[in-house]
Amino acid sequence: MSDDLIVRLTTNPVATWFIKNVAAHLDPILFRATNGRLTVFGPPAVPMLTLTTVGRRSGKPRSVHLACVEDEGDYLIVASAMGQQKHPDWRYNLEANPAVEVQMQGERFRARAEVLSDAEKSTVWDRIAEAIPQVRVYETRTDRNIRVFRVRRVAKQ
Repeated sequence: MSDDLIVRLTTNPVATWFIKNVAAHLDPILFRATNGRLTVFGPPAVPMLTLTTVGRRSGKPRSVHLACVEDEGDYLIVASAMGQQKHPDWRYNLEANPAVEVQMQGERFRARAEVLSDAEKSTVWDRIAEAIPQVRVYETRTDRNIRVFRVRRVAKQ
């Protein structure tokens, strides 16, 4: 299947609704239960992770399933919210408490997230868009600055 077809299939209004209202709730559970082997759509087509943050208001664990790009041993994640006008809640949770847990295929680890500056973002954005072509569509849906976070493993204690 071509990248263009995949982007059209995953960014149309029906798919966007399904991802936001169904997959977003089930994927973190399914991904964790299968040790990163499955999502609602089957095996991940791109590198994925489940990011567990601490809710900034509730203090409870909050998990979100995201595409990621490896960068020098770290992982880059995009706070696109599929191009919605508001930032995703997990972005605010990360800004309030950057300590996270990450589930990837075959491993789980503790990490720390940091938002990239606009200059840092510009150096990696084309590589992110190549790996996750949907972000180009998400860019056209909003005028907000879509933030990129670097997720870095922390040493085991």
